[in-house]
Amino acid sequence: MAVKKIIHDQVFLSQKSTLASKEDLNTALDLRDTLLANRSKAAGLAANMIGKPKRIIAFYIGSLPFVMINPKIIKKNGKYTTEEECLSLSGQRQAIRYKNITVTYQNLNLEEVTQDFSEFIAETIQHEIDHCNGILI
Repeated sequence: MAVKKIIHDQVFLSQKSTLASKEDLNTALDLRDTLLANRSKAAGLAANMIGKPKRIIAFYIGSLPFVMINPKIIKKNGKYTTEEECLSLSGQRQAIRYKNITVTYQNLNLEEVTQDFSEFIAETIQHEIDHCNGILI
């Protein structure tokens, strides 16, 4: 797989991503590799940030990169406001997030998974799903 260049074009990043399929597994692996290459400055990435408008995100659970294909938040609670940064944008911006979320997604084997997340990992997932929806903080 390969490390890809980070996209900064806000017009491109503002477009909604389409559902990913098994044909997009290489994109998922490229996204993981690009996240690892940007470990010092990124908590997560979405596929559109590497030029692929597909619903794929990557983030860290501890020190391990984790990939979700077609993630969807199905439950959320604990609303709060925070300041976030983005590798594709300069500066900090306010964002509304939820402390606890439940997400359905496909793993790299394209198996359906439902999982709960909280705190910073939940915030990162919400940020990256916003990217998939064309929402820039």
